Amino acid sequence: MVCIEYTINKLAKISDVSTRTLRYYHEIGLLTPKKVNSNGYRIYGEQEVDSLQEILFYRELKFSLDDIKKLINSPDYNRLESLNRHLEALNQKRAQIDLLINNVTKTAANVKGEIIMNDKEKFEGFKQSLIDENEKKYGVEIREKYGDDIINKSNAKFKNMTKEQADEIDKLSNEFNEMLKQAAAEGDPKGEAAQKACDLHRKWLCFFWEEGQYSKEAHKNIAQMYVDDERFKAHYDNIVQDGAEFLKDAVEVYCG
Repeated sequence: MVCIEYTINKLAKISDVSTRTLRYYHEIGLLTPKKVNSNGYRIYGEQEVDSLQEILFYRELKFSLDDIKKLINSPDYNRLESLNRHLEALNQKRAQIDLLINNVTKTAANVKGEIIMNDKEKFEGFKQSLIDENEKKYGVEIREKYGDDIINKSNAKFKNMTKEQADEIDKLSNEFNEMLKQAAAEGDPKGEAAQKACDLHRKWLCFFWEEGQYSKEAHKNIAQMYVDDERFKAHYDNIVQDGAEFLKDAVEVYCG
């Protein structure tokens, strides 16, 4: 069996990745060459070629370099499973593009007076884009915590929302943000403002959950996740300082 090896210049040529980028990947421990010759030349083998391909797949899906490094260096990393996830994500991306192409085509026909679009049709594709973005950011965590069935139903419910329901969600979200600020300023998770914020948060959740999915335990778990996950924490802390921790404490009281 012939073992193919590439210098950094040859790998850059076949992959269309600059030598500067390959050196940077080496520096940060993302893609280490198979060996470095005594003259300092980096040499890459088949395993490194496969790893670079994997990195480019993740980059195409807008993953950060830090996230890619954690994924491919994980002891649980499985390349075939990763490729299957890439394929699923790309199929979703293609479906999203097809939706938007269809939306633009129908909108052009609507402008020309050839068809009449209802308000719900005008927002098809954009909802799917929001779902895809949410899946990319939080999909792994929320699916592990709540299961595929609940998340799939939640996504389906969001896609079928009317404009009136979407407007109500925006209104609820704004009311919750203002109430959380007021409650945090008062500093009492048991206070009236804090408990009103929790009630608004419950109503907001129920817009996305199927009927019967809400429970006090689920509400507490969500609030705890806001603290444990840095991305959620940053969102609520951006509303008000230490907002995620305050909301968690208030929800503990609210759910009794």
